[in-house]
Amino acid sequence: MTRTQVGIIGAGPAGLLLSYLLHGEGIDAVVLEARSRSYVEQRVRAGVCEHPTVELLTELGLGDRLAREGLPHHGFSLRFDGEDHRIALTELTGKSITVYGQQEIVKDLIAAHEAKGWPIEFEVSEVDIQDLESDRPRLTYRDPRGGARELVCDFVAGCDGFHGISRPAIPAGRLRTLDREYPFAWLGVLAETPPSHEELIYAHHERGFALHSMRSPELTRLYLQVAPDERLEDWPDERIWAELALRLETSGDFALHEGPLVDKGITPMRSFVTEPMAYRRLFLAGDAAHIVPPTGAKGMNLAVADVYALSAALTEWVRHNRTELAESYSDTCLRRVWRAEHFSWFMTTMLHVDPGADEFARRLQLSQLRYTASSAAAATSLAENYVGLPFA
Repeated sequence: MTRTQVGIIGAGPAGLLLSYLLHGEGIDAVVLEARSRSYVEQRVRAGVCEHPTVELLTELGLGDRLAREGLPHHGFSLRFDGEDHRIALTELTGKSITVYGQQEIVKDLIAAHEAKGWPIEFEVSEVDIQDLESDRPRLTYRDPRGGARELVCDFVAGCDGFHGISRPAIPAGRLRTLDREYPFAWLGVLAETPPSHEELIYAHHERGFALHSMRSPELTRLYLQVAPDERLEDWPDERIWAELALRLETSGDFALHEGPLVDKGITPMRSFVTEPMAYRRLFLAGDAAHIVPPTGAKGMNLAVADVYALSAALTEWVRHNRTELAESYSDTCLRRVWRAEHFSWFMTTMLHVDPGADEFARRLQLSQLRYTASSAAAATSLAENYVGLPFA
């Protein structure tokens, strides 16, 4: 049996950053992760870091590689009607976003833990939360060699994603879930080719949405709207490139750079929120508590905001025996979550083709796009949400 103050389930950005923040305050924490270190370091996920996320990582001393290798962006393109319309993020807000893959943040956080000797246990199995009704919840699990282990905690942080064990550990009837499924999915690919444009392109086309993004000067990330029941085997490389070229086409000077596709996947689109985000001494953060469609680039940034608030709450409780921040943790996070849910829904419904929409709805959608591209007020509202609202 091992004792710690905070047991953290999940070594994604949320769990690792929470551990880093807590250790920085002198609070013991142990991170448990079902996957291997190589898996979590190579898992391609989100790539857009909001301005507050970049500021926080920099302030914590975790921003050196981000500053060297991240790609700052001061705007992005809305593409529709065959024309390009730039949303000037920095001009409108004074802030920017940085393209830096989630897996790179994970690498940086793992390296920082390793350098300081802070514990992360990879490849654990059969993780379970015990004694949740007590003041000393326990995490039971098996180590990589199959040995039974037990971790006695003051608090447990569930940072283990939508399919993790933390949220289901809360007794039935204690949580309310609200969700919405969208009638489309994203086919995402990673291409070994330089980006075709210096900024992100969000394209609305009659055949469906497309997104041009990047992970580095040599790697391009691209997405196509597809049906939720689409099969990867029906999308050979040639078809993907042809469809991307069609949807990203513009009257301006643009050429799509093709290259080998090194990763493919289909992601369903949904919105999901759990209320509240805490039960007794178990606190949920990141995808364990909420999912946003990726159109608004909010998922990872919401997880960072969650653990920023949770670290402050647990620090107050442990060091000063004050519980006010912990008691308000869920309400504090949910205000930001619902703002991000609305923005992500707005971006998703404005840019995607709803197969069930009639001509009236399609004309409204086009009207919204034209207004957003032509109105300084509408563009500023979009930009303000996109670069990220302050954590506090």
